[in-house]
Amino acid sequence: MANVSVYNIEGKEVGTMDLNDAVFGVEVNEHLVHMAVVSQLANKRQGTQKAKTRSEVSGGGRKPWRQKGTGHARQGSTRSPQWTGGGVVFAPTPRDYSFKLNKKEKRAALKSVLTSKVAENKFIVVDEINFDEVKTKNFQNVLNNLEVSKALVVLEDGNTNAEISARNIADVKTAHTNTINVFDVLKYNTVIVTKAAVATIEEVYA
Repeated sequence: MANVSVYNIEGKEVGTMDLNDAVFGVEVNEHLVHMAVVSQLANKRQGTQKAKTRSEVSGGGRKPWRQKGTGHARQGSTRSPQWTGGGVVFAPTPRDYSFKLNKKEKRAALKSVLTSKVAENKFIVVDEINFDEVKTKNFQNVLNNLEVSKALVVLEDGNTNAEISARNIADVKTAHTNTINVFDVLKYNTVIVTKAAVATIEEVYA
């Protein structure tokens, strides 16, 4: 069972915490992690690109010149792909790029990336992040105290002041326990989690 230090918002160690091996100590499955990232990026694609084929562009109804005797190559339409204003060969059409991962595969991929962050000492547990007011400077001070720049901050539900305070900080993203995903965990150098959020993650994914 992994044991990590718990810090306060001043960056001082105030205790330790045991992490559940069922979530933070699994065998890392790189294939599932890759599939989860590809799936997430594919599902974001709009797939709305469109170009017209020769059957969709206007004009070109009559044969431009007779078949033989002109010295030109034979042509059947001025809307063939080799003509200016002609259609596009194998033109892109709107399509859905998304594909589905099974629920167990998604959970296994998320556990894998959380385990790797713990193993790399890039998983920081904070006892709590509570502010009396919404102030970006307060949140930036917490990051400075923890010596972290690019971070994913996982907060417990209802912590609105901290969530809004982090909104204007570059390279920082906040998430709830039910919105964390493989791509974000990999994208940010460090994952900062409150003790309450860790308990919820263990309860949901263990």
